[in-house]
Amino acid sequence: MLTAETLPAAGLTSAQVAAARERGETNAVPSSTSRRYWSILRANLFTLFNNFLYVIGLALLVMGRPKDAVVSVGLGLLNSLIGSIQEVRAKQKLDRLRLLHRAPCRVVRDGAEREVTPEQIVRGDLLHVAAGDQIVVDGPMIAGDRLEVDESSLTGETAPVLKGIGDRLHSGTVVLGGSAYQTAEAVGADSNAGALTATAKAWKPDPTPMQWRIDAIVRLIMLTVAVMSAAVLANAALKGLTLVEVVQTAAVLSGLVPYGLFFLITISYAVGAAAIARRGALIQQISAVESLCSVDVVCTDKTGTLTTGRMNLERVETFDGHDPATVRQLLGTAVEAMTTRNHTVVALAQALPGTLPPVRERVAFSPQHRWSGVSGPDGGYVLGAVEALDGAFPATADPRMYAVLDDLTRQGLRVLLFAATADPDTGFLDADGRPALPALTPLALVALRDEVRAGAGEALNRLRAEGVEIKIISGDDPRTVAALGRCVGLDDADPVTGADLEAMTPAAFDDAVTRGTVFGRVTPRTKERMLGSLRRQGRYTAMIGDGVNDIPSLKKAHVGVALAGGNSVACDVADIVLLDDSFDALAPAQRQGRRIVTGIATSMYLYLARVSTSILIIVGVAMLGLGFPYEPSQVALVLFTVGVPTMLLTAWAEPEPPDPGLIGSLARFVAPAAIVTALFGVTVYATLYQFVLTLPGKRVPENLVARFEQFTGLLSTSATFTEQAATVVAQTGLTVFTSFAAFLLILFLKPPVRVFASWTPVHHDKRPAALVGALIAVFVVILATPVLADYFGLFPDVAAFAVAGLALPPWFLLLSAVWRFDLLSRMIGFHRPAGPD
Repeated sequence: MLTAETLPAAGLTSAQVAAARERGETNAVPSSTSRRYWSILRANLFTLFNNFLYVIGLALLVMGRPKDAVVSVGLGLLNSLIGSIQEVRAKQKLDRLRLLHRAPCRVVRDGAEREVTPEQIVRGDLLHVAAGDQIVVDGPMIAGDRLEVDESSLTGETAPVLKGIGDRLHSGTVVLGGSAYQTAEAVGADSNAGALTATAKAWKPDPTPMQWRIDAIVRLIMLTVAVMSAAVLANAALKGLTLVEVVQTAAVLSGLVPYGLFFLITISYAVGAAAIARRGALIQQISAVESLCSVDVVCTDKTGTLTTGRMNLERVETFDGHDPATVRQLLGTAVEAMTTRNHTVVALAQALPGTLPPVRERVAFSPQHRWSGVSGPDGGYVLGAVEALDGAFPATADPRMYAVLDDLTRQGLRVLLFAATADPDTGFLDADGRPALPALTPLALVALRDEVRAGAGEALNRLRAEGVEIKIISGDDPRTVAALGRCVGLDDADPVTGADLEAMTPAAFDDAVTRGTVFGRVTPRTKERMLGSLRRQGRYTAMIGDGVNDIPSLKKAHVGVALAGGNSVACDVADIVLLDDSFDALAPAQRQGRRIVTGIATSMYLYLARVSTSILIIVGVAMLGLGFPYEPSQVALVLFTVGVPTMLLTAWAEPEPPDPGLIGSLARFVAPAAIVTALFGVTVYATLYQFVLTLPGKRVPENLVARFEQFTGLLSTSATFTEQAATVVAQTGLTVFTSFAAFLLILFLKPPVRVFASWTPVHHDKRPAALVGALIAVFVVILATPVLADYFGLFPDVAAFAVAGLALPPWFLLLSAVWRFDLLSRMIGFHRPAGPD
């Protein structure tokens, strides 16, 4: 073995290293996580909707309306900050993990060996690699022993590859045995791993099904608001409204967009991410919390993912009457003398401890001759592939050996033959010093099995019980993959090979991917195609992987799941990272996602009912020519009347499968609620407005005069004073009515008793009813506290309370009847859909 004292070359000089850095020929590749801090903040803070709010908020500040500015911008800003904090925390945790897993590299510079980080390597560097090292650049091996290299992270194939002088070593692979020197030719983005990292930079998460639905609804609402805003501007031009009034109206209209729903989703995702982190999974993309519940097919890699990368001794089958205990002892001793420490040798050494004997001769394993041998004073022993040793057996060898070999192979086991030299004095080298087999006596077949990751089978079975389909996709032998599948509960008698898939027409390819369960000898490119095929066919996919070869498919899947102990770039592009390399977090994460989706769906009923009601009321009041029914500060009550309840309802939700008919169900709930509530709301508003206008001599009570003068800065002598006073009282009565109606809608969604069970049956959870009681109590406190009432633009007045209170009973009865007898659907011919929306 070469040492620092027997270096094959002096390596680069410090001046050459500096020059290479000047030319940009370093091994630094920008991490793909891993979004930078600014990109995370920018994506969360500067959305189209937030930018619109910022403009309105700035205008209100300039006009001296800071309270309205805070109300208009605050919730959107808070929503963005929460999302940013969660994603920044995930980035920091993953970066810490990456530092823990990053080992230093040994390079030769100025004639001496030193340690540097992978990023400090430059093109032309001479690297010293040995057993256990990860190769971090591409380049040829120029000196040293033969290397055994694990290239499974690139190909998925578990068998080690032997490398000699002149052979190219690829970044992302691991040295299993030997020691050698490599020249760094391709570094950074030019290396194999760097190229994959560069492709991983196109970081664009898919919208989840719930996000897609909400986005479609919000776009429709924004279009409606845009049309209404145009009408308001036209009306302002005709009536000569002040700029302050126009901006305040724009703030109210922008408040119709349910950004509280975005806030709720962000909060729910953040809480869910924290809960899942406690179970051992790091959420990098916050929406992945919800995405998991929509997954209906999980594709998983085998090597290093379902398996640990280690092997276990399964069986030692002896022949020709050899004593099993003696053979196992001889095998342990022979393994102890072998220099190569690949997965097979390590597994045998752990299972069959032996003492190091005096060694006369050794032959290391190589892919060319496919066996290794050691000899000592007591004779020689060989361990290798059966077909490689077959020609050295006598004709009298036990015929059972081949039947047992066939049986073990069908079980997906890796089978080797352990044999002894027929003549103890015979060596393993010919006259030219090349490896050559002497006559052998078969002693035993040695069967090893890939170690299945603890809990993987149980976790996959839990997912299957939830209706999720599992597919294993590997670069390994299909028989081995199929055997592993049986270990985790997936029985596929006809595994599909990558070569078969590549030879198929597109239609046959899609069909095979859909029908198959186990796939072997699949290249990374074909694996990516398979994920794309499933997506085209409407499947919602998750991909679990750990290697460089998994990166394209991790990106292609709706949800990418990586193991923290795997390749760092794979962790970078994944939406979820399993911190303990354990599958146990997957099923709880899916249940958490379903709980969130159920809660958000419930919240959508309340938010959309409130928004639709407000739109109809604004239209109705405008048609009557009675001013504008809301102020920005009154719109802020939505956070209290809808925001707080929906947050708690989401927290209390039970995990249920996503409802494919959600849109239709929303329409059947929201349309009656909005129409009936708007009808009574406009009536309340118009009644109070006319009441103030028709006061004797248009005399307004002195307390209202003082309050209104303080609120607007208008004097009572103003020509529009009475109309503005009527607006204040009408707005208060309308706000009281719609707030109490919003509270009662919670009882319709989660009815504690039969009187409320016109939309859905009585619910066992009584917490929503207690919540309604608490909300009513808090709202009464707001009305009774002058400072709070003034903040929300409310004027506590007996007339306002009386009219709102009288409207609630008939509203309740009519809405109950509409839902109970499905009156609106019958009137417009709207029927429950037969399938998903």
